Amino acid sequence: MQTANRMLYPSLFNSLETARWNLGKDIAWDEIDRSLLSDEDIHAIRMNCILEWSAMQTVGVFLRDSSDDTDFCAFTSVWFYEEMKHSLVLNEYLRHLDPALVPTEDTLRQVNFPADPVNPLETLAMHFCGEVRLNQWYRCAQQHFREPVIRSIYGLMAADEARHARAYFSYMQRAIQKKGNVALAAFAKIGLLMCSPRLNRAMHPTNLHVNKSLFPNDTVNSRLPDPDWLNRWLSEQIRFDDVWEERVIKGILGNYADLFGVQMTGVADLRRLRKQYSAALTE
Repeated sequence: MQTANRMLYPSLFNSLETARWNLGKDIAWDEIDRSLLSDEDIHAIRMNCILEWSAMQTVGVFLRDSSDDTDFCAFTSVWFYEEMKHSLVLNEYLRHLDPALVPTEDTLRQVNFPADPVNPLETLAMHFCGEVRLNQWYRCAQQHFREPVIRSIYGLMAADEARHARAYFSYMQRAIQKKGNVALAAFAKIGLLMCSPRLNRAMHPTNLHVNKSLFPNDTVNSRLPDPDWLNRWLSEQIRFDDVWEERVIKGILGNYADLFGVQMTGVADLRRLRKQYSAALTE
């Protein structure tokens, strides 16, 4: 485990830099075969391009609510760069198909709206869980598409999200060393929320309400040109079924078992831990 006083940013920067793919050299733009794409496929790529642009909102929340954590704020510069590159690579893919498909600046602006202040520990855990889920969404999408270039793009993005999850996990470890039960209680609360997909299969930060004054149009997905797209994409198009969902849950619980230093066989264990650490804060 990382020591509480050692900055994580330098090593995380180096590891992410080493693994980074190149937009110009690693994408076979000239090999795109539009005949292997349905109109539904193209629509999904466009919505996903806009969804990834919402990292701009998230980094603003990080920098505002974690402003006293210089190390973490530095790391978000790398995370933000890579997430915005996801939006850009999908944008460029659409441009190669037809420039008219590229989202307008006004459309992209809609997903960059103010969010209310939140507990930074809960935000950290939420984005760790979100990256675990997004990794599986993109792996599932990669298998769905027949067009080889977009398949390779989704594979690259999936690998990025897995690396981001590991980085967030490092900051969660450090938070436990520094803040103990306060961090454990916050992480257990969010882990339980994010492992309850049967309430909403699209359990991801972009599908959560973040601004009371804008409710109900205060989720990223509600501000997409097609607000119902994500649920439809998961259930009807790429068919993110119970097998895929179980991989998400296992990924979160497996990491949480390491984080809490206990065995976890199911969500019930996480529920028990939330009660335990919440109770400890009131003693």
